[in-house]
Amino acid sequence: MKHYLTKLAETMRARWDKKALCDYQGDSFTYGQVAAHVEQFRLFIERAGIKRGDKIAICARNSARWAMTFWGINANGCVAVPLLADFHPDNICTLTNHSDSVVLFTDDDIWAKLSPEKMPALKAAIHVKDGALLWHSDEDVAAAWQGREQDYIQRHPQGMTPDQVDYVTDNLDDVAIINYTSGTTGNPKGVMLTYGAMSDTDEFANTHFPNHPGETVVSMLPMAHMYGLAIEFIHPNVDGVAVYYLGKTPSPTTLLKAMRDVKPYMVVTVPLVMEKVYASSIKPALKKLWPLLSIPGVNRIIYNKVRDKLLAAFGGRVRCFIMGGAALKPEVERSLRKMRLPFTVGYGMTEACPLLGWEWWTQFAPGSCGKAVHEIRIDSHDPLSVVGEIQARGANITVGYYKNPEATAAAFTQDGWFRTGDLGILDKQGNIYIRGRIKSMILNSSGQNIYPEEIEAVLSGCQHVTECLAVDRDGKIVALVYADLPDDMDDEAKRALPDDIHAEANKSLPGYSKIARVELMDSPFEKTPKMSIKRYLYR
Repeated sequence: MKHYLTKLAETMRARWDKKALCDYQGDSFTYGQVAAHVEQFRLFIERAGIKRGDKIAICARNSARWAMTFWGINANGCVAVPLLADFHPDNICTLTNHSDSVVLFTDDDIWAKLSPEKMPALKAAIHVKDGALLWHSDEDVAAAWQGREQDYIQRHPQGMTPDQVDYVTDNLDDVAIINYTSGTTGNPKGVMLTYGAMSDTDEFANTHFPNHPGETVVSMLPMAHMYGLAIEFIHPNVDGVAVYYLGKTPSPTTLLKAMRDVKPYMVVTVPLVMEKVYASSIKPALKKLWPLLSIPGVNRIIYNKVRDKLLAAFGGRVRCFIMGGAALKPEVERSLRKMRLPFTVGYGMTEACPLLGWEWWTQFAPGSCGKAVHEIRIDSHDPLSVVGEIQARGANITVGYYKNPEATAAAFTQDGWFRTGDLGILDKQGNIYIRGRIKSMILNSSGQNIYPEEIEAVLSGCQHVTECLAVDRDGKIVALVYADLPDDMDDEAKRALPDDIHAEANKSLPGYSKIARVELMDSPFEKTPKMSIKRYLYR
């Protein structure tokens, strides 16, 4: 297995003056500039006394400088802790503290909402874009950061040269990334992923969908999510692909303009995006020509023209649309297959870095999520027809959860297979079909894990809420609430109560898990003998 940092160093030396990381319609950085940044970062941590294996967190929107910061952390042997910018400020503090991060890279808006006293191990907070020192408790760390550019000039008075790029690669078993699966305030689950696991994912991706130096890709997914980090950034960038960042979630018009300008070789997305494209563009176009679609030969011409127009809208160079994080609606999948659009739907999770299932689009089985990346088994007496838990094994699997031995032990079977918590079957060809989830976790259309218990903890703090459940209804989170209403509450206040609870709860919830609506229950929820709500009755 070739270390991905070996590949990054080789690419830097070979493509020194070529674009590596770019903000769409903004700043761009060559591989040589990225290498200089990584070297400055090395001098900073060396002078600051930050050691190999120390944790450094990043919590900000996607940008080229976010990516350069990651390479600075990762290539110098520190552990990167990417945190979603949409996490609630209290959760960001909790996870920064839980991860033992000594430095936090963020922006001034996020930092203004955080409480340094809740992060006692933190020594400094730094603006991810302009490098400003936002806060510090350690003078040595502050001085090291502020003096990094001068230290670099002293060490490299003529600037760096390509032959000076050389990264540590004897660390395949070391933890490279701790990725938190949610913004939990309870017992956090920080997924520990090694350099070896990341190298394995890169090797698999190159074997099954190779990219080429000089190609381009548009990054839409949050890099604090393993799907975006591994597939849209690390895998292409170490091979010489220039990555363009859109920053905030773009409008459809902005997105398609970026695609036409950048001309990506692949589009990594979630089904929701393609479903919106289908609903807004493809379906109306096909509807106008509906009578002609029943004519053999003519329908093929129509589907080909719609496909070609769609590919042109995405820049004309897309070899495959890669979707993951949720299932694609059957109607959309059928239509895209009739068009022969090059798309595939994969299967993954943070703990697998993130790939568990994949198949190239020409062999992709409808309704499946590909074949096993390494090894998949179904915990069932008949995996072909009887649903069981999907369990996985391979070099890409997590080594466990940071400072959470109980969760780590529960995640693996006695013979070493990882328990995904998903239910499914395998067909004779090895295609994986997901049938549901063992636990109550909700996976939204953007691929983000949502834990109902966290939403319910917020709901339970709202006025008049006695019992509550958060459920998934047609891709939206609905809060079911049994309320304790005062006898003197007037009818107008009763009618307003769902909206009041909705507004109050959403103030404390991150963007991806906000409640769509609140429904009041007429009676208390049915419960088990242990007084737990019978969730399955309310899905």
